[in-house]
Amino acid sequence: MRKSNVEYEFLSLLGKFITEYLPVSMNASPNTILSYKCAFRLLFQYLEEKTEIKTGHITFEMLNFDLLTDFFDWLVTVRKNSRTTAKQRMGALSSFAEYAQCRNLEAGCVFQSSLARIAKKSFRRVKGKQRSSFTRTELENLFSLPDPTEKLGCRDLVLLSVMYSSGARAQEICSLTVKDVMHDEKGNAILALTGKGEKSRRVKITMDATQLLDKYITYRRIRDQPDRYVFPSQRNTCLSVPAIEEIFAKYITMAKAAHPDKFCSGPYTPHVMRHTTATHLIEAGVPLAVVKNILGHSSIQTTQIYLDISQQTVDRSMEKWNKKWFAKNSPDESALLQEKKSIPDFLW
Repeated sequence: MRKSNVEYEFLSLLGKFITEYLPVSMNASPNTILSYKCAFRLLFQYLEEKTEIKTGHITFEMLNFDLLTDFFDWLVTVRKNSRTTAKQRMGALSSFAEYAQCRNLEAGCVFQSSLARIAKKSFRRVKGKQRSSFTRTELENLFSLPDPTEKLGCRDLVLLSVMYSSGARAQEICSLTVKDVMHDEKGNAILALTGKGEKSRRVKITMDATQLLDKYITYRRIRDQPDRYVFPSQRNTCLSVPAIEEIFAKYITMAKAAHPDKFCSGPYTPHVMRHTTATHLIEAGVPLAVVKNILGHSSIQTTQIYLDISQQTVDRSMEKWNKKWFAKNSPDESALLQEKKSIPDFLW
């Protein structure tokens, strides 16, 4: 059966929005474009899983207020996105809705008006939920779960180690290439990270994380390929933020099953690792201004939120920052194939 023009219209406009409007007309940064692609991949996944609407049959009229509200709730409850991240996903959809409405008023009207209503809606936070962070015991438990003798387990172990040691955002980890990994005179790795607004910074990681990262790069045989991404997925040359979210969710589920008395302060997202790093740095006496630079915050007021540490955490005896977490086994070459989703090529 041939698709109608309205079904082609949505994907056609979205393709032009992603491949032409954002990079050319708006001069959007690569990270911004990746974020927009991620938002629409998640939308398509939600539609296929929850409504059985296939990607090729999406129309603007389908994207009404009720559906988009359910999508927001799905991001928070199923995908375990923070509310801030979920709102950013909706913001990407809003940008496309404005673009579509300017080019076809009738087609984008329902989509745009629905998103405008959602933007005004007051999504209440769950009472009693505070900003989460891992205890040191929880970190040990979490880092013990990936199997370093398997290809994916080795990658995940290095991923968790680098995220904790650097305090990097998930998108910054996704974008990390071999040339971004440098070393000082003592052999510690220094990561060149590109954060929000294309702002660059350098972060030195611990020797233990350095050793794991160096072994992983050597294992992948990419040390002489400076533009290769450090962390690949099973299908693509680099991980995406949703992929890191899935990795996180996998190990959190395993950790809760193995330690039901722990991991009770969630929800736990990749950003919790960044918060944990900041919390532990401040506990260890690192000046707030230094923590600000490590995290890449534009304002020290943003960093100050990490001063809100529970008394239980403050009273807990400090362990050495550079504690060894991991085994040193080498991975084998086994890997599982990832299921291919019916998502347009321009969103990858």
